[in-house]
Amino acid sequence: MQDHRNLTQSEIDQLEKNGCSCTDWGLVTVKEGFNPRYVRESHFSGKVEIGIFEKIFSLPGGLQKHAGINRAVIHNCTIGNNVMIENVQNYIANYTIGDNCFIQNIDVILVDGMTTFGNGVQVNVLNETGGREVHINDKLSAHFAYIYSLYRHRPKLVERMKAIIDYYCDKHSSDRGIIEHDCKIVNVGYIKNVRIGSFCKITGAMKLKNGSINSNEYDPVYIGRNVIAEDFIICSGSTIDGGSIISRCFIGQACHIDHGYSASDSLFFSNCQGENGEACALFAGPYTVTHHKSTLLIAGMFSFMNAGSGSNQSNHMYKLGPIHQGIIERGAKTTSNSYVLWPAKVGPFSLILGRHSQHADTSNLPFSYLVEKDNGTYIAPGVNLRSVGTIRDAKKWPERDRRKDPDRLDCINFNLLSPYTIQKVFAGVGILKNLQAVAGETSEFYTFQSCVITNSSLLRGLKLYEIIIHKFLGNSLIKRLEKTRFKSNEEIRQRLDPQGAPGLGEWVDVSGLIAPKSEIDDLLCKIESGEITKLKEINHIFQQLHQDYYDNEWTWAWDKIQSFYGIKADEITASDVISIVEKWKAAVIGLDEMIYSDAKKEFSLSFKTGFGADGNIQDRAMDFEYVRGAFDKNPFVIATLKHIEEKRALGDELIERIKNIQ
Repeated sequence: MQDHRNLTQSEIDQLEKNGCSCTDWGLVTVKEGFNPRYVRESHFSGKVEIGIFEKIFSLPGGLQKHAGINRAVIHNCTIGNNVMIENVQNYIANYTIGDNCFIQNIDVILVDGMTTFGNGVQVNVLNETGGREVHINDKLSAHFAYIYSLYRHRPKLVERMKAIIDYYCDKHSSDRGIIEHDCKIVNVGYIKNVRIGSFCKITGAMKLKNGSINSNEYDPVYIGRNVIAEDFIICSGSTIDGGSIISRCFIGQACHIDHGYSASDSLFFSNCQGENGEACALFAGPYTVTHHKSTLLIAGMFSFMNAGSGSNQSNHMYKLGPIHQGIIERGAKTTSNSYVLWPAKVGPFSLILGRHSQHADTSNLPFSYLVEKDNGTYIAPGVNLRSVGTIRDAKKWPERDRRKDPDRLDCINFNLLSPYTIQKVFAGVGILKNLQAVAGETSEFYTFQSCVITNSSLLRGLKLYEIIIHKFLGNSLIKRLEKTRFKSNEEIRQRLDPQGAPGLGEWVDVSGLIAPKSEIDDLLCKIESGEITKLKEINHIFQQLHQDYYDNEWTWAWDKIQSFYGIKADEITASDVISIVEKWKAAVIGLDEMIYSDAKKEFSLSFKTGFGADGNIQDRAMDFEYVRGAFDKNPFVIATLKHIEEKRALGDELIERIKNIQ
């Protein structure tokens, strides 16, 4: 049974009386219940299907409009039920428009020939001249893009991945666009070859060309005033507003691009924010945040990163062009007016202060400060571990995950400490001890990668790295033994056995997904061999690795516990566990006390400068407290003190549970 029927002669007469015209009324079909009174001053051509008009739209300010078609030119379109189309300056051509859409005051919406709606667009990420290009698609994850862009030393793999993308693009190509149900498109200029998902709201955009807007009911997309977007894909939950301009870009889930931000040849994955500044050839992994007008992020790979005002990087040295790239690993921050001359690689959770041109690789010195001094780079290893800002960041990331779409493209591991970071801590200990051995323990300065480490910084780094190793290994051990009553050492040993889960060896951070390198290599081999041929299959493996993280983490941690504490799996006893837990308690409490002291600096007298205008010191203190609150009532301070008590109780509980085992 057909959904649509031909118009009756009386309906045609009514339409023409309403100022409508058509090249061939025989090509116009309507649903049963169609009422021609709601179609006025419009022209139809090609094959047109029209639904019924029963809905009344309520607009802000109390105005109401009945569904219908007024002052529009429609060519070769299917229009769903209860749609409002009004004031089309030029025409709408080759589109399927879903139910309950509201389209008003637009210039043109068309599809011209076969298109893939942005799928397959080449984004020259990291290297503006090409060589690391990523072909974007609706299902692109940060992890797929990471491998596709960085693993160019495996050409067979890249070739297979490109074929998988091509298959997806061909499958979704069409000469007909779609505006899915419940969309609102108002005061928009030019829309060409764009697929628009359900519940999308587009208000005042200037130009949208060759793209997909993957909005849905769970997490709608909003595109606002004066936005220009070409060759793009925008994922669910994202907002593009404030005259932002994007060209050849992938905008991941729950991203926010606003206040005139401009980006070209860039990838933004889940929960990124870009405001006021500029991006070029940027690989913005999850939670890359930049807010400031003078900030440029170029030819770099970042994640969980906050860029300070005036942050900048250089990707060429006026020789062979913009061919250089940089990687700043997860959790880094740049201060105001920081600068890095690519190529360079900065370790996770580092802070970059000042200008740096040494091309250093500090990836195995995590949690460091990189400080400009005397036109050089001084490294303070591990010092960011005791920073209140580092802990605050780690807590806020999961709280600020704005994704509401149940189908999440990126598998994001929020852990501050993981096998990935702790393996770098172990490597950092090795680097620092080697510097001591080569230059002598009494040397005032040490040179590493053309950078300087002072003696006091080195000793402090070794101490902080040891604390964090105790903390991570103790965390893993306590987690493994929690909520279980043991009667013997043998039962403890059985529980500690990883049961063959993978995880030994090197771990990698695949732009948000932390996993054993062996498992990633296994996936890549399956892609190379042709065993895996679909995007869906690859994303499923990423999700499985994400779900298995803690099982795999324990395999790695248990191996390190044995080597670090000098114990054997078949000989460990309750007293060995208690000894490790005591070291863990001292590490956790000691680190929390450092963080507590760091937080206290924010409430010192110098930080009260500018408060209590026109008053004395007492007024300044009172004004500061009313604005910032009292130190002992600060939520973070309270949480830190509570964390100390909770961790002490957690360790004591395990000790009490196993102390009588012989």
